[in-house]
Amino acid sequence: MINPQKFYDVLKENDFSFFTGVPDSLLKELCLTIKDNSDDDNNIIAANEGNAIAISSGYNIATGKFGVVYMQNSGLGNIVNPLLSLCDEEVYKIPSLLIIGYRGEPGIKDEPQHIKQGKLTLPLLDTLGVKYFILDEDYEKEIKECKKYLEETGKSIALVVKKGTFSQYEVGITKENNPNLTREEALDSILKTLDVNDFIVSTTGKASREIFELREKYNMGHGNDFLTVGSMGHALSLALGISLNTKKNIFCIDGDGAFIMHMGGVPVAISKAKSNLKYILINNRCHESVGAQPTIASRIDIKGILKSFGFKEVLEASTKEEVEKMTLTLKNTPLTALIINTNQLSRADLGRPTTTPIENKEQFQNKLR
Repeated sequence: MINPQKFYDVLKENDFSFFTGVPDSLLKELCLTIKDNSDDDNNIIAANEGNAIAISSGYNIATGKFGVVYMQNSGLGNIVNPLLSLCDEEVYKIPSLLIIGYRGEPGIKDEPQHIKQGKLTLPLLDTLGVKYFILDEDYEKEIKECKKYLEETGKSIALVVKKGTFSQYEVGITKENNPNLTREEALDSILKTLDVNDFIVSTTGKASREIFELREKYNMGHGNDFLTVGSMGHALSLALGISLNTKKNIFCIDGDGAFIMHMGGVPVAISKAKSNLKYILINNRCHESVGAQPTIASRIDIKGILKSFGFKEVLEASTKEEVEKMTLTLKNTPLTALIINTNQLSRADLGRPTTTPIENKEQFQNKLR
């Protein structure tokens, strides 16, 4: 395994000192290392991976140096446009060093949303014309070769990181413990307030996993929940498409990282929303499942943003009692959103849905229709 601190030090030795991207579970230890060893101006956690490519490109234009863009391989879809229409050697010739977490690697057990992306990761890089190394213990040589390639060709190059490549980083980020409410407690309160005619579209990540386990705990069944295991940032758009074609209440349960990733979809959804579309944003101010890397949520006025996007009222809750009360208000009030402020804690023994995505979709369809 590669020591992430030593890997970071080698990057710095080769003049790779500017980092941007979206944290990934396979890059968790590296991202923690970067966070602890770089100031905020040299490590920018972007809204999405395409944004990160643009930020890195700006850095290159201003300094002549090469930025490092970290991402999960699911983020490749977000970088295709800027990589080909901005950075390509036939356009502006602005390269970056890409560090890509290899989720869904063929032959390695992973979650269903990563399987197809894993199969296509290396072929997609080939199609994009991005040379790559599979990162291994010879990383000092590989980083030097990446630097030389960037200088000589003006083309981006990637280090693809398999599961278990990095050893544990010893310091890391200390999770904030306030407010006292956990996301799972908030979800528990929401589920107790809803009834059989209320349906949920939940964002990717631990929120969907917690909803599944809470339904199991209370023997509620799973037909009322669409657990969005992939497509981060698109849950509200998905919920909109459903809500326009049913009279039943559709509750979108989003997270701050997902909200920020594709925020442009929110005002579009609100402009078309009927009274049955309900929006709940659970804000723990971080990408919790990949090491609690902070989002920009603690620095922006999410309530004001949602109001400017078209919500007539935006409620806030920070306790279980407030969640139950505000969810009931949300249920009976059109064009109202609810922000729930939680801490960054979740159970270490949190499981995953035991149904497949297709089974989940079919159960949801049958109940909804």
